[in-house]
Amino acid sequence: METLAHALVNLGSPTVALVGDVMLDRYTFGEVGRISPEAPVPVLRVAREEERLGGAGSVAADLLLLGARVRLVGIVGEDADGDVVMRLASDEKADASGLVRTQARRTTVKNRHVARGGPYGQQVLRVDREDDRACPADLEARVRDAALRAVDGADVVLLSDYAKGVLSPGVVRAVIDEARRRKVPVLVDPKGADFTRYAGATALTPNRRETAEATGITPSDPDSIRRAGHKLLQLAGLDAAIITLDRDGMALFHRDGGELFAATAARDVFDVTGAGDMVVAMLALCLGGGLSWDVAVHLANAAAGVEVGKLGSVPVTRQEVAMALGASAGPAGKVMERAQAAVVLRARRAAGARVVFTNGCFDVLHAGHSRYLARARDLGELLVVGLNDDDSVRRLKGPERPIMPLQDRAELLASLACVDLVVPFGEDTPGALIEAVAPDILVKGEDWKDKGVVGREFVEARGGKVVLMPMEPGRSTTGVVERIRKGG
Repeated sequence: METLAHALVNLGSPTVALVGDVMLDRYTFGEVGRISPEAPVPVLRVAREEERLGGAGSVAADLLLLGARVRLVGIVGEDADGDVVMRLASDEKADASGLVRTQARRTTVKNRHVARGGPYGQQVLRVDREDDRACPADLEARVRDAALRAVDGADVVLLSDYAKGVLSPGVVRAVIDEARRRKVPVLVDPKGADFTRYAGATALTPNRRETAEATGITPSDPDSIRRAGHKLLQLAGLDAAIITLDRDGMALFHRDGGELFAATAARDVFDVTGAGDMVVAMLALCLGGGLSWDVAVHLANAAAGVEVGKLGSVPVTRQEVAMALGASAGPAGKVMERAQAAVVLRARRAAGARVVFTNGCFDVLHAGHSRYLARARDLGELLVVGLNDDDSVRRLKGPERPIMPLQDRAELLASLACVDLVVPFGEDTPGALIEAVAPDILVKGEDWKDKGVVGREFVEARGGKVVLMPMEPGRSTTGVVERIRKGG
């Protein structure tokens, strides 16, 4: 497993042309404390809402967090929900130039209502707003042209089909033919019972039910799984067929006769939403990065195992998958740039985690720091530490500081079990970083009581709170430095 983890962590950043049904996922979180007197239904008292890319957009978010470059192609309505999709795609650094906006159909939205309970929650209702009719010819042509542009220079093409009308037979045929002409592999997450429409693709990734519908064979035991896999190869002239088997893992069948059954690791399952998206995202990352089918399937299986332990469709990092494989991601896996951290935190918050934030220079880490950080972590489920870079430390502390460079300070902080993420920043104040992190709880030392806590208004306006933490008497970096100087 260490070899698999090494292959993943050292995989490059392939470019993925992702064509499919882009949606908006909206989560409404609250508490259920009573049954309505009007009807025998629970009353959800709303606490907050989260908005994230859904459908093919969810696959894009998975790919981006895994380190791929994504060219996203799909249809978005010229409506307020479409504006949100465009903003989210931009926030997550996807190339959204292939998103075709139109007045001809509304943006697909899925609103999930979740009752909180413990760190996870229970989905009590889903409300869908969508238009899944076939696209008119002019809109289909715009999608096809955008998809062909995205294929140019891509390392892998991924068709994410949710049967909402984007992947029409004409678009599918044009994209597969163009990709094959350019010798670019095509991975398809299919829908419907007719898989011949994907003929010429490199591989399909149906689940158990989809496989049964397409082949007429229910993959329930090794023999039936094997027969279904080989029939899939024949139906669409594939190089490979990968059947996802929920609790039983995944099965790979290659046209050269190769087979692989990857059993799923035993773990708590909180929500299977997004597991299929994570599988296809990891497969695309590996295929675009030149890894073998066997390695790709093992990594996709591990990624899906991590995904089902979260509420909703929540992106997973390479480091999390490496850790699931039994390899240590090391402190470096906790140190992130602001944009990547924002994506991770939106997902963790959507899964019910309370995000705690604090910041500082942490130059010469000492016991006072570690105790302060441990107490801060106890306030929530995830602690983010904003860390001043070297230039900002010099502006704050003088030309002789920092004693330790940014890389060393970040690694030491990340090595603490109570610290979940370390995010460097170069501004004089952490205000912009706080807005990117959007913490539920902002922690500062009680010595800031009369100084004005940067970010207080932003956090409290969102319903969060500010906590002033007692300091450890007699322990400070300045004191340590002075004692060293006097001793010298």
